[in-house]
Amino acid sequence: MNIRQFRVSRRTATIGAVVAATLSLAIGAHAALYKRAAEATQSAAATVEPMRGPAKIALVIGNSHYPDANKPLTQPVNDARALSAALRRDGFSVDLVEDAGKAEMRRAVERLRARIRPESVVMLFFAGYGVQAGRESYMIPVDAAIWKEADVRHEGTSIESVLDMMKQRGARAKLVVVDASRRNPYERRFRSYSHGLAPINAPAEALVLSSSTPGKVVDDGRGDNSLLVSELLDNLNSQTMGAEAVFSRTRAGVLQASAGQQVPSVSSSLSEDVQFRPEMQASARARN
Repeated sequence: MNIRQFRVSRRTATIGAVVAATLSLAIGAHAALYKRAAEATQSAAATVEPMRGPAKIALVIGNSHYPDANKPLTQPVNDARALSAALRRDGFSVDLVEDAGKAEMRRAVERLRARIRPESVVMLFFAGYGVQAGRESYMIPVDAAIWKEADVRHEGTSIESVLDMMKQRGARAKLVVVDASRRNPYERRFRSYSHGLAPINAPAEALVLSSSTPGKVVDDGRGDNSLLVSELLDNLNSQTMGAEAVFSRTRAGVLQASAGQQVPSVSSSLSEDVQFRPEMQASARARN
């Protein structure tokens, strides 16, 4: 081989190596882009997946330790935990808050507001002290500074205001359970007594269950859970029916268990019932 042929062969080999390296880089870059595209698609799918069908969202608040009360309430936190577990089993995304102060309670309501989408099924549960003022019912935080009736509006969170927020956010159904018809520890400071809760004015597409009729006070029992929540859990655990039937049977169960001493209140403006466990209802229909 002469010098010229050697130089040509060497140049050819060099060019071939460059071309091969370029092709390798191009193939690698293409593979990386494909991988990133696939990952992005999977990520988008994961983001979209939870939005299929109406979301079921719940805010559950249990307040037991009020400094102004003679002693802590034994049942609200237990009730909130037990109901949260039942709702999660039934597919609800639950925000559980215990012994909430004023700021924490309002942050929890704001979190609920941010999570509601059109067609959501939204549930609010509150156990603790509730006080009526100005014909509205207020959930009272554990750190409330209440010396006169006007303080209730400033310190508490109106149940009606939460319902209105649900409506504005486009919730398909609004479920409310209020176990707060206790004699409040602040009323000795008021000029007039405010027994129990006021009637809760619910907007359209709402279902409200309260532990007692408006203006009536309920004393706590001795069990780990309140009578209202005990009956509600029994019906949730065994039900293949809609929310209206669950709430109505809970009311009937409390009335019977208390020998007529405690009469819960149920009001509904639902045009379409809500299923807590639709898969159980579908299974029951299939068996029949």
